[in-house]
Amino acid sequence: MRGGDATSSSSSFWESARRSKEVVPASESVARGGGEGLIRRLGLFELILLGIGASIGAGIFVVTGTVARDAGPGVTISFIIAGASCVLNALCYAELASRFPAVVGGAYLYTYTAFNELMAFLVFAQLMLDYHIGAASIARSLASYVITLLELIPALKGNIPDWIGHGEEVYGALSINVLAPILLAILTVVLCRGVGESSIVNSVMTVTKVLIVLLVIIAGSFKVDVSNWTPFTPNGFGSVLTGATVVFFAYVGFDAVANSAEESKRPQRDLPLGIMGSLFICVVLYVAVCLVITGMVPYQYLGEDAPLAEAFRSKGLKSVAVLISFGAVAGLTTTLLVGLYVQSRLYLGIGRDGLLPPIFAKVHPKRHTPLHSQVWVGIVAGVLAGLLNVSVLSHILSVGTLTGYSVVTACVVSLRWEDKATSHSIRWMSNRIEGLICLFTISCCGFISGALYRFGASYFTSIVAAVIAILCTAALQFRQIYTKPPGFSCPGVPILPALCIFINMFLFAQLHYEAWVRFVVLSIVAVIIYAVYGQYHANPVSSDVSIIYHQAPADEAP
Repeated sequence: MRGGDATSSSSSFWESARRSKEVVPASESVARGGGEGLIRRLGLFELILLGIGASIGAGIFVVTGTVARDAGPGVTISFIIAGASCVLNALCYAELASRFPAVVGGAYLYTYTAFNELMAFLVFAQLMLDYHIGAASIARSLASYVITLLELIPALKGNIPDWIGHGEEVYGALSINVLAPILLAILTVVLCRGVGESSIVNSVMTVTKVLIVLLVIIAGSFKVDVSNWTPFTPNGFGSVLTGATVVFFAYVGFDAVANSAEESKRPQRDLPLGIMGSLFICVVLYVAVCLVITGMVPYQYLGEDAPLAEAFRSKGLKSVAVLISFGAVAGLTTTLLVGLYVQSRLYLGIGRDGLLPPIFAKVHPKRHTPLHSQVWVGIVAGVLAGLLNVSVLSHILSVGTLTGYSVVTACVVSLRWEDKATSHSIRWMSNRIEGLICLFTISCCGFISGALYRFGASYFTSIVAAVIAILCTAALQFRQIYTKPPGFSCPGVPILPALCIFINMFLFAQLHYEAWVRFVVLSIVAVIIYAVYGQYHANPVSSDVSIIYHQAPADEAP
């Protein structure tokens, strides 16, 4: 009996894990009414500001100097490479955002539809840990900047204890910070009041910081000494490429637009435009700032904590330096605000599907916000920001982002040929399984190539991995039939998504060892949570969302 029970339990687990969703065409989807859903209040302008608000923060005010110390003026190329990579990812996000305009969920929803329930839950877990740690880290940086501004008042200068805002280490990873949780609580209240109010705050703060950045570019351009740009890549192109793996994460934020699907007025039109528009604006601003800052000050003398402010102080422009500090506060505030917003919408989506307790799926009947999810997100970030030295955890960041982006690009390919059989398939393997194997092989080749580059292996071995990835891409191109989706269509499928996967996994290989361990450990924990709770509470058919479930093909691996 025990053996039979174990077999039955295992069979039930894999049957549940293989469930997937099928989206109903947008024309057939029905918007939620009453207190059951969110309100469509965001237009194109608000969506673009949402994407900019999520992206421009620590990246432009801190990371530029850190990377420039190694890459030199070539940090500009680093931002261009990372921006180009993000544009490829954004094209995939734009197609799926147009294809899934009715409900929240982002990468989690796309994975649930293109692949299966278990993989969607794993993507959610990896992304969510990134978001939680990232929110705590930004909150501590914001608290530090706020204290710095307060210390401009003579009576307060030097009289504010470190444990209030800058953080005071107690023991190892423990570090007390009182102001960071308070700031998180304030932003959580703003988000709980409604998307209209939070959108206004984000719009005002984002416009403010963009204006300050433009002022920095204009004022700094008059202090540029072109001789500081020579040599442009003092430590070779390798340092530029390594820098690109770091600044890649300065662009993360356009996925926030995809997660606002249920609150967008015209999602099929505005979501792709919002994603691409916000990203292009960020690329232009980043490149311009890099050129100005490396032209003003030799790269060896750039500060790592506040490079922009220090560069202007060195040129005697102290008033601009103070203005930059205000811009940093505005930038970090909007990044944190949008980050908390995205997290609550992801919890809302997975709560509706029953993979987490139903309390996460509740929407306030008057405010039309996921109140419980938003409060939970604020509490988790507040505890991390108040008690932990988040810089210790920074080595395990970005795993979820790269993983999520890779899966999203694979979703684009899968949904284009899902349930499409061709005569090219060999007898013992379905066309779909063949395609999935190709996608998985491309991701492995990207990681192997990145690892070989990282450890200084022969270029020949990296070329072999790249050639295998090219052959798999060719198989996807010529052995599959693709259909054009409604709405925005990502160009170059499957070549462009395959390139995205390869680049993302190449960058994944550049992360710290702790990040790789975190990926494995969190995946195991997520599987256990799913096995204990998710598989039994997932809604096979949910009446309050405009999607329906279907069973994955019998020959598809879970």
